[in-house]
Amino acid sequence: MKNMLIAAKAAKLEISRLTTEQKNAALEAMAAALIENEAAILAANALDLEAAKGTVSDVMLDRLALSPARIAGMAQGIRDVCKLPDPVGHILEEYVRADGLQIRKTAVPMGVIAIIYESRPNVTSDAAALALKSGNVCVLRGGKEAFRSANAIVNALKAGLKSVGITENAVNLVQDTTRNSANELMTANGYIDLLIPRGGAGLINACVRNATVPCIATGTGICHVYVERSADQEMALSIIKNAKTSRPSVCNAEEVLLVDKAIAAEFLPKLAQTIPQVELRLDELAQTIIPGTPAGPEDFDTEFLDYILAVKCVEGVEEAIAHIAAHSTGHSEAIVTNCEDAKTAFTAGVDSAAVYVNASTRFTDGGEFGLGCEMGISTQKLHARGPMGLRELTTYKYIVTGNGHVR
Repeated sequence: MKNMLIAAKAAKLEISRLTTEQKNAALEAMAAALIENEAAILAANALDLEAAKGTVSDVMLDRLALSPARIAGMAQGIRDVCKLPDPVGHILEEYVRADGLQIRKTAVPMGVIAIIYESRPNVTSDAAALALKSGNVCVLRGGKEAFRSANAIVNALKAGLKSVGITENAVNLVQDTTRNSANELMTANGYIDLLIPRGGAGLINACVRNATVPCIATGTGICHVYVERSADQEMALSIIKNAKTSRPSVCNAEEVLLVDKAIAAEFLPKLAQTIPQVELRLDELAQTIIPGTPAGPEDFDTEFLDYILAVKCVEGVEEAIAHIAAHSTGHSEAIVTNCEDAKTAFTAGVDSAAVYVNASTRFTDGGEFGLGCEMGISTQKLHARGPMGLRELTTYKYIVTGNGHVR
């Protein structure tokens, strides 16, 4: 690990000085290398899937699985980053003092960014692409379930870099998947400029508690959908079905449904018919309307990442806002409504990174937000919030130009 960190730090200056054209050429080469190495990547992924069977849920196996279509999607994600404006060198603010001294607040790379993530192989290529385009070196530490896949992907990305004459040390994969390597990254002062954890609550909390390097808390997603009494119920059912069942293993999937008591008796039977594959964990009122599992207090504070949905009936928008404030992780929340006052109250009162009106929470994603792909979903408020794209991977410095100015 120490040698990798030394090499990553040594590569920082070279990568920070690359022109936009050089970075885009490297990204194109990395995307092409993924396709060229598809067979090796799929073979490695097959070994990961075989080892994971019986130890993780089916939805987590889906998260781990790669296919030719998913690899093509990863390559396209890299090419999408090519098309985005280069954030490095962008002048954020500029002013000239009365004495002619020019002060420019200018975007610059972070340096070396470490990403600790779990069983999603596509994060490997997304993170590498975003880091390179923003002028950063990345140190990737994946989970043991996806290590073979991630290693094959990184080998391909390095081959792409080498083909255009850029140091392979721009992209690095930690070979040790034990907790020791994660702890080492968390405390790699002087080598790591920013640490981004992507995974479950345990990983994120461990990083926030133990990291001595700068760390961004990214989202566990206890995401809510609130169906307000004036809602178009067919729209609400469509949104809930998408938010809960389209891909339940991701952080922008719905975990809690809030239903206005005024429409609960009419709406909940429709809900049960619309998502029969989902286990409904019901509060006391909902239990009197439809069959399901009685909800325990912990069910409203759990990121299930599975076909499970906690359901609570509330007395209007203010109780919905209060419930979200007490139980949300600050990721994504939605209201389905035809009432302008309810919409205004909800969007003003809910303090999460993304707040939706009449739309699914599944849109909280870098690609969907026009960022190409994402480094993670930040649920904190300092520096970055929501999907983290290129701009969020830069900091800034002041470039001050004078003509013999003295103070």
